[in-house]
Amino acid sequence: MRILVLGGTAFLGRAVSRAALARGHEVVCAARGSAPVADGAGLVVVDRDDPDGLAPLRGQRWDAVVDVSRQPGQVRRAVAELTADHWVLVSSANVYARFDHLEQDEDSPLLDPLADHVMPDMSRYGEAKVACEQAVATTASWTAVRAGLICGPGDDSGRLGYYPWRLAHPTGADVLVPPALDHPVAVVDVDDLADWLVTCAQEQVHGALNATGPTHRLGDLLDLAREVAGSDAALRPVPAEVLADAGVEAWAGTPSLPLWVDDPEWRFFSTLDSSRARAAGLVTRPLRQTLARALAHEQTRTTPRACGLTDEQERVLRRRLDHHQEDARA
Repeated sequence: MRILVLGGTAFLGRAVSRAALARGHEVVCAARGSAPVADGAGLVVVDRDDPDGLAPLRGQRWDAVVDVSRQPGQVRRAVAELTADHWVLVSSANVYARFDHLEQDEDSPLLDPLADHVMPDMSRYGEAKVACEQAVATTASWTAVRAGLICGPGDDSGRLGYYPWRLAHPTGADVLVPPALDHPVAVVDVDDLADWLVTCAQEQVHGALNATGPTHRLGDLLDLAREVAGSDAALRPVPAEVLADAGVEAWAGTPSLPLWVDDPEWRFFSTLDSSRARAAGLVTRPLRQTLARALAHEQTRTTPRACGLTDEQERVLRRRLDHHQEDARA
């Protein structure tokens, strides 16, 4: 197959390129060229923010196009200007209107699509992805993959990798973790998702499908992270009120304790019913393996982590927690 990856130089796009090349496909990446493509892939330099940016690709026919864009205007122009037998859009769980029940399926209500061509900020990410889905759905053959939390090597957000890294580098006898160890969490390994995206292209899997791994309790995930890190540090949950007083966020950001959600309406945000995807060939590796791969990435990363606590932030928070517990006993 001749596959065009719109993007292809970072994280998931690069993983898709590697997976397609490993199956013997010809891969061309269309990107700005600010980062190298995977070994063996071709590169066409384009600027998708330019209304005429896809001109170098016009007149060619592709067996499949894989698009990771979040900008509706970019996807609409690609669908209008490029010729392909099948389209694969990397969408997101953020397209759903609600997250108040476990493992919702693809028939759940969606947000209204973004009418504009450009997403103004990340607060409109879900609406933008709905609009992108609508654009590819105008083609004869398409897949929209509503991905969950993508983790593993190359994930610079560090949302999964933070915990095994922190457990491998504790600042004391314990590691501070969220208060709700029964919180449901699901992740998908970047290479498992990428491999299945190539399957979607090969098999022309049709329609919108959820894609993430099995749901775990956060406490079980943290126990696995401790084993992967070879750590004997205890897990010490921090009450939500202590976190709020200290300005420590949920899910992501700095400072934060990632992977949990403190808003009941978003409790099941990371969980998805992925049974349709599994029936169409999605295979996900054990969580332990993804944790180990995420830890290896954290140990060698050269960019700042976009979540978690620094050593000093954890020490300060631990002192706050000690004082809170002393006051509670008084």
